[in-house]
Amino acid sequence: MKKTEAKRVDSIIREAIEASGQLRTFDEQRICYLWSEVVGPWINSQTARRYVEDGKLHVFIISASLKSELQFSLPQLTQALNRAAGADIISSIIVH
Repeated sequence: MKKTEAKRVDSIIREAIEASGQLRTFDEQRICYLWSEVVGPWINSQTARRYVEDGKLHVFIISASLKSELQFSLPQLTQALNRAAGADIISSIIVH
């Protein structure tokens, strides 16, 4: 039996996702998941829905005042999400 180097589970999973051609979809879903970690629990509780389409994160906020407030920090949030993901996955955030 041939002895091989041990691999981390996360690297094995990433290789399988890359081999299936679904890496972009995986990264987009990861950005949606990271939204709650980046913005915190209160803003996340005001978020009804989020998805990525054409490199843009669409976020549906239920509070009108929060929508207005978030408009000022969208570039910083975009950078923070990409930094948390470890790659440039989204180019912008659209708040609905």
